[in-house]
Amino acid sequence: MSDINSLLSHAVPAVGAAVSAYGAGVLTRAEDEAAMATVRLGQRLLDRILRRTPDPAPIEAAVTDLAETGEDSDALAALRFQIRKALLADPSLMAEVAALLPERPEARAEGERSVAVAGDMAGIVSTGDGATNVQPR
Repeated sequence: MSDINSLLSHAVPAVGAAVSAYGAGVLTRAEDEAAMATVRLGQRLLDRILRRTPDPAPIEAAVTDLAETGEDSDALAALRFQIRKALLADPSLMAEVAALLPERPEARAEGERSVAVAGDMAGIVSTGDGATNVQPR
């Protein structure tokens, strides 16, 4: 998983879940055995990124902003952007973060006119005879 956007689409939701669960305390909180797997994964990802990033302050600030604003999509996007910058600056860190993430199952379509989508998909998927598909602008 070396594509930065694919990596970020998996890593940032886990980090966001950790921030939502623990607030800014996620920066220093020890792993809680009772926490859900996604939260623990987010903590591990964030810890690895922060330890390996020469200047973790922008990521820490984005974590604090997200913690203070709840589940604000703009704050999550700002965190994603800071993590993206850190990963692009260090390809070996990107590989380490990718290795921490579970493998996604391969999409499989079975049966006549089945559709399989692996990863994110935007747009129309149509397999019907004589269908009229209109994409909103």
